[in-house]
Amino acid sequence: MTEPAKPRRSWISLGELIALAALVISALGLWLSYQSNQKDGPTRVVEQKQTIPLILRGSVSDDGRTLTIAPVESAHALESLTIAIQGAEPITLGSDGRLSADDLQQALKDRKDEKGSQSVRARLTTRYVEMGRERGASGTYAIRYQWSGGGLFESRSLQIEGMSRR
Repeated sequence: MTEPAKPRRSWISLGELIALAALVISALGLWLSYQSNQKDGPTRVVEQKQTIPLILRGSVSDDGRTLTIAPVESAHALESLTIAIQGAEPITLGSDGRLSADDLQQALKDRKDEKGSQSVRARLTTRYVEMGRERGASGTYAIRYQWSGGGLFESRSLQIEGMSRR
């Protein structure tokens, strides 16, 4: 006949125990993540743009009577520009950055004896706007010029030849 039925004990194996622990830990992690998102609100990712250093370029026009100084990068908008030459009063320009030969001649009035192409070291200090923020910068540049005229009945005049970074 049949053997009496043994009571069947259900023991949890080691694998089942590990699976159950993993399920509890995952549920706890999900609950903690949900709670922290409720406090902080939605997370927004904003890309941070890098600032670009200000570099200026000079363009000569009107046969050397005007030097227009402008930023190389189109992202910069010039607000003001001051040119400081040693031994002279600073020359303040507006946002157009236009330096006239007369203003430079006034600053170089002590150097009229020089002949040929010359250059003068100038410290340019600017205020400009980049990405909606006002910024300031300064740098040393060389402004090239040449004296012309100066005959018997002719006064000498200054012609600007260009500008470069020092």
